[in-house]
Amino acid sequence: MANLLIVEDDDLLRDALGAQLAQAGHAVTPAADGAVAQGLLEAQRFDGVILDLGLPRVSGMELLNWLRQRHSALPVLVLTARDGVDDRVQGLNAGADDYLTKPFSMAELQARLGALLRRARLPAFGGSLPTPAHQHGRLRVDANQPLAWVGDAPLELTRREWVLLSRLVTQADQVVSREDVLAAWQGEPGEGQVAGGALASNALEVYIHRLRRKLEDSGLSIRNVRGLGYLLELTRP
Repeated sequence: MANLLIVEDDDLLRDALGAQLAQAGHAVTPAADGAVAQGLLEAQRFDGVILDLGLPRVSGMELLNWLRQRHSALPVLVLTARDGVDDRVQGLNAGADDYLTKPFSMAELQARLGALLRRARLPAFGGSLPTPAHQHGRLRVDANQPLAWVGDAPLELTRREWVLLSRLVTQADQVVSREDVLAAWQGEPGEGQVAGGALASNALEVYIHRLRRKLEDSGLSIRNVRGLGYLLELTRP
C-alpha cells in the first residue's frame, strides 16, 4: 500500500481516481487545487503524486517546480489533457517521472503508477529496499505491501500472490497449509473468485503455478507436500 496524493480540480475524475486506487489498497488524499496540495505536501509524507497541470490558484507546472525543490525523489505522474509533444517535454523537464494524457485507461494509470513506486524504492534511484521485510535467499518480500524483489529486480505480483509468497517466506523450510493461505486471503481483492465471493477450489494451485514461474531465477522452489501444503526451499544444485 502506498500513500498517494491526487491533485485534480475535476471533482468526478478526482473521486473516481481515489475510489479505484483505494480499492487497489492505497491510501488516498485528494486536493482540488495547487495551493491545497502545497499545504498537504508540507504537512504529510506521501509515496507518490498524481498531478493535473490545469489547476486553479497554483498551476500544476508551478506546483511541480515547487515540489521538486523540496522532494526531489518523490514519484510524480502527470495526468493532463495537454497532449502536445512540447507539453510533454516541458512536464518531464520540470521533473515529472511519467506523463499520461486524458482520456486514459485506469489499468494503464495503475500500471504506470506501480512502476514509478517500485522504481523509487530501488537503491539506484535513491531509495532503499523496503523495511520491514521478509527475506529468504535472494528473495525479499515487503511486509506491508505487495512488493517483492529477487536481488534488486522487482517481481510483478498481484495482492494474493504477495499474501501467499509472504506466508511461504515467513515460514520458509516449514509447510504452509492450504487452510492457512485461504484464511489469509479472506477479504483480499483479487482473482480466483466465483459468484458470492467464495474462492474457487483450484485458485490456490493457479497461484502456486504463477509463483513458481516468477521464482525461476531466485534459487528457490515451492514444493507440494502431499496432504499437508506447500514448502518454500532453496533449489538443490
